Amino acid sequence: MAVTVTLSPGPRCLWDEPVEIAVHGLGPAQPVTLRAGLRDEKGELFQASARYRADAGGQLHLARAPALGGSYSGVEPMGLFWSLRPEKPYWRLVKRDVQTPFRVDLEVYEGHDPQPTKLLARAVHERGFLGPGVRRIPVREGSVRATLFLPPGAGPFPGIIDLHGSGGGLCEYRASLLAGHGFAVLALAYFRFEDLPNELYSLHLEYFEEALNYMLQHPEVYTPLSR
Repeated sequence: MAVTVTLSPGPRCLWDEPVEIAVHGLGPAQPVTLRAGLRDEKGELFQASARYRADAGGQLHLARAPALGGSYSGVEPMGLFWSLRPEKPYWRLVKRDVQTPFRVDLEVYEGHDPQPTKLLARAVHERGFLGPGVRRIPVREGSVRATLFLPPGAGPFPGIIDLHGSGGGLCEYRASLLAGHGFAVLALAYFRFEDLPNELYSLHLEYFEEALNYMLQHPEVYTPLSR
């Protein structure tokens, strides 16, 4: 019987959705090493691995079986994802284009050798950032530089303005995922993007007021007046 890897709910889901990983066709109590690998949009590699032992029936379910060591230990159904570490020191995993998924390569190796060589099975899992029906709308209104994400269906929806942090640019991955949960989310750039200031000390509070007014006036964003 060939060794196979199954993914539930399927080979593709959203980044914030849990996935169940199972390995079938192993021998009773067979030791194996599972590995995950992901390359970001700049080609940098992130990896994780964990050692497991199949049950008496030759099955391995990460939702029930404890990892015996590696990047993590214990019962961690999503351990191969949250423990991904960059090959390049201090490199941060950031999704820049939410219209394409991250690809995670999953591999099963025989034994618990630190450098296993006998590959038993592999699978590819795609983790996306745009849910079904979520609308992505670039916003260039007045001085506002942003992207609006709207959930599927008829609004109005509760509104959120997402400010990413002190790195600059326009980051959309949180906003795109939140829209899949029923929120109208404005991913707002406020420096180091297009014609916006290059440094934080050049910001004007009126810019954020303008973004707030944009959301308040949008017909698909809930306000007390839209009841």
